[in-house]
Amino acid sequence: MGGELDTQAREQAIARLAARQHGALTRGQLLGAGLGEDAIDSRLKRGRLRRVHRGVYLLGPTVPDHAREMAGVLACGPGAVSSHRSAAFLWSLLHYPARARGVEVTVAGRNPASRPGITVHRVRELSSIETTTKHGIPVTTPARTLLDLASSVAPRGLEQAVAEAFAHNLTTRPKLLSLVERRPRHRGARHVIAVLEADRAPARTRSPPEERLLSLIREAKLPHPEVNAVLDLGEGQRGHLWEVDFLWRKQRLAVEVDAYATHSSPFAFERDRRKTAELLEAGFRVLPVSRRRLRAKPGAVLASIKRALS
Repeated sequence: MGGELDTQAREQAIARLAARQHGALTRGQLLGAGLGEDAIDSRLKRGRLRRVHRGVYLLGPTVPDHAREMAGVLACGPGAVSSHRSAAFLWSLLHYPARARGVEVTVAGRNPASRPGITVHRVRELSSIETTTKHGIPVTTPARTLLDLASSVAPRGLEQAVAEAFAHNLTTRPKLLSLVERRPRHRGARHVIAVLEADRAPARTRSPPEERLLSLIREAKLPHPEVNAVLDLGEGQRGHLWEVDFLWRKQRLAVEVDAYATHSSPFAFERDRRKTAELLEAGFRVLPVSRRRLRAKPGAVLASIKRALS
């Protein structure tokens, strides 16, 4: 009876640890929980454990959302943190695409062995104020993630990530500038400064059509709009806060990029109609742009916006 209780307690301890680590476990953790080498190998053969990296396994038949990032950190040992695109995925900073094929990990002060499927970034030092946890996974802070990301993504991709971080209050312009001042030789420093010192606020698009329209507006050198801006109609109206795809406040113009996905339910359809009505009531002109028209006649879309702005 005692042996059965010991086995049950061990299995429960392993299950709890796996739950905290998104299903990922190291060989050392399994040994520490009381499994022997033969028992681990037997579970691997039977499929109860699945090898992800050398000495790192997944428990069970499913792959939890953040298992790859957790497994990558575990594989690289103590002090390793998820970073670069992997950290951007954890913080939801990149949308196109949201996740890299491999896993990126930063390790400070030592040289871990290379592992297939993991890009290891080795740095001499990583301050404690540049790391934290997200979903229970050691990760670079949003500000440090943006700095690292800056050296490997296109300028627009970095701008989008900065805008996303600002929109969700993950970091601020002063915090980013402070980090750049501490890491002036970092390869991403000048790219971050370029985004922060541009003559327009970082723009946050949320769909490929919005990104396409923003690109057209910038190529045509039209006045800079606010992108996905929150508009408070004020006490004189119905007091509603609305998010507008493209907003020129001074010209009182709102451009909404419509697509099937935006009207995929009766509630969404009614919400958008209500928003349009309230904007018109507040004295804004509302110009709808369909995904199909944007794709087929981009010049005509730009001409319509130009006329509305003149």
